[in-house]
Amino acid sequence: MTPREIAIAVFLAGGVFFTLVSAVGVIRLPDVYARAHTASQTDTLGAGLTLVAVVLALGFGTTTVKTLLLLVFIFITNPTAAHAVARAAHEEGIEPWREDE
Repeated sequence: MTPREIAIAVFLAGGVFFTLVSAVGVIRLPDVYARAHTASQTDTLGAGLTLVAVVLALGFGTTTVKTLLLLVFIFITNPTAAHAVARAAHEEGIEPWREDE
């Protein structure tokens, strides 16, 4: 395997790992605030690593520029959407989960 193929495999494996962690976190965490947190952070990182692997696999060209623009779009919109969900939950009066309850 060439160093490029190794880098693609590492970024892809990292992306799959963080996306899996995000999915498990959304299922297992107790309230909307924790779920929004894991969905925004680990899902953004997983998508970012996966798109970096795509950029390396495609080489440099117009498709790479589009992929990099998609990466920027994801880095902006995922945390913004999670913030909007958490803010809406707060405005609806949803209390954070506490262990003593």
